[in-house]
Amino acid sequence: MGLLIPFIGFTLLAALYKLYQRVTRISIARVPGPEPESFLLGNLPEYFQSQAGEADFKWQAEYGDVVRLKAPFGEDRLLISDPKALQYVYQTSGYNFSKQPERRELSRVVSGRGILWAEADDHKRHRKVMLPGFSGPEAKGFASLFSAKAAKLGEKWKDIIASSPDQSSVLDMPSWTSRATLDAIGEAAFDYEFGAMENADNALGKAYMNLPFDTFGTLTRSDIFLQNFLGYIPDGMRELFVDYLPSKKLTHARSTAKLATGVARALVDSKSAALLHGKGNKDIMTLLVKANASEDEKTQLNEEELLAQMRTLILAGHETTANTLSWMLLELARHTDVQTKLRHEIRATRQTLQARGDVEFKSSDYDAMPYLTAFVKESLRIHPVAITTFRQAVKDDVLPLSKPITTTSGEVITELPIPKGQKIITSINGYNRNKDIFGEDAHVFDPNRWLHAGGIKKAAPVGVLGNLMTFAAGIRSCIGWKFAVVELQAFLVELVGGFEFSLTPDAMRIRRESALVMVPTIEGQVEKGAQLPLRVRVASREEI
Repeated sequence: MGLLIPFIGFTLLAALYKLYQRVTRISIARVPGPEPESFLLGNLPEYFQSQAGEADFKWQAEYGDVVRLKAPFGEDRLLISDPKALQYVYQTSGYNFSKQPERRELSRVVSGRGILWAEADDHKRHRKVMLPGFSGPEAKGFASLFSAKAAKLGEKWKDIIASSPDQSSVLDMPSWTSRATLDAIGEAAFDYEFGAMENADNALGKAYMNLPFDTFGTLTRSDIFLQNFLGYIPDGMRELFVDYLPSKKLTHARSTAKLATGVARALVDSKSAALLHGKGNKDIMTLLVKANASEDEKTQLNEEELLAQMRTLILAGHETTANTLSWMLLELARHTDVQTKLRHEIRATRQTLQARGDVEFKSSDYDAMPYLTAFVKESLRIHPVAITTFRQAVKDDVLPLSKPITTTSGEVITELPIPKGQKIITSINGYNRNKDIFGEDAHVFDPNRWLHAGGIKKAAPVGVLGNLMTFAAGIRSCIGWKFAVVELQAFLVELVGGFEFSLTPDAMRIRRESALVMVPTIEGQVEKGAQLPLRVRVASREEI
């Protein structure tokens, strides 16, 4: 209690100083935006408690690609889906838009001081050490491993379906895809067996199940206020506050952190010893340890940072892919014509490779399938699992705009001055459905838009794949995006080539739930976490 009172007093003084800074800086108050629900929470309850993207689309349609919204205590923030502004934030400006401190702190709890947490020169150092494990050739080299994991998943499904009277079964996609991709990332990244598809009692595998949903899903108004209030706590005290804050949502993350760090330390030790003896596999962690040992001491990762990369790779490399694959299978169930066309292309390609004497797909085979490529891009566009990023201006700056803004005072502006400390939400959902880029039917799922000239406009290109923001962009683009695309291709080829997917009544009530990543939940059963029950049967083997 003796330390608590000074802590509270100091925090309140720091918060008052930040409020003073806010009212004396450049103002964005005249940018159009929705009326706040309250002074205490602003527009954030609607943004965080509605389905993922719902508020983005609503405000984008009403106010345009740059929207002013209110945060706690009347603070103005920007919600941006404007291509030119996003290009500036992610690419042109370098590290002049950092992560918001409160979001960075939550990132530290979940994944440690790894590449997702690092900023500026630290981020450059992390990225340099990690890049050797994520080059194009390295990613493509895992195609056979991913295909094997997908085939194993298919065998599990066939066993279940064979025992069903009507030769079909309702299977929960997130449960299966999460286990399969966890096994895949374990072997590819660490040469580590999670055994998740075998229901093995692996403590680390169990700990990572539903971690994003448990930590970031179903936010209450108190959760929203507390997460944003972290931004008012002084930098030196914020970490202490988060580490000891009584919170059910953080309990799972803290226990997982301890467990993962212990496993990571044992793996790093064993891989370091193997490299000393001239041995070592081609898993990503081995390549990372090798790259780190070859760097100058000043540019190396320290032990804490190196161990944090494992937590980052598990979270980013399995949960995002698992949920993306679930959304893809939902779209196939919704659009049987798309499913049939994709299966036809997969089987035709399989015949081609068998004719040349191959027994399995190579990464080049995936890339040579135009409809598979179009389907992957369209699914990533409609269902970006990382739906937003949270940034903050490091200095006074000026955002360029694709289209002029008419302010509430009637002034027409073609660029937007913003102050140091201005908080920005970059709307990946909003950008991926920007009608100026993807057409008037941007909210419609249609892989064919990628197959004809003019289907996508490429003014002010932002993302690393198909002009999409799904893997972010620029210096903060997802380091493993090539890895993820190959994995998705491999799973789709195996699963769509071998199975038919159809909707169930529950699948018609799916919500896009925001939980750090976007997960499918069932309306009325959100508290159960990620769910997507689809009816699955073995696809008929008709001739092509």
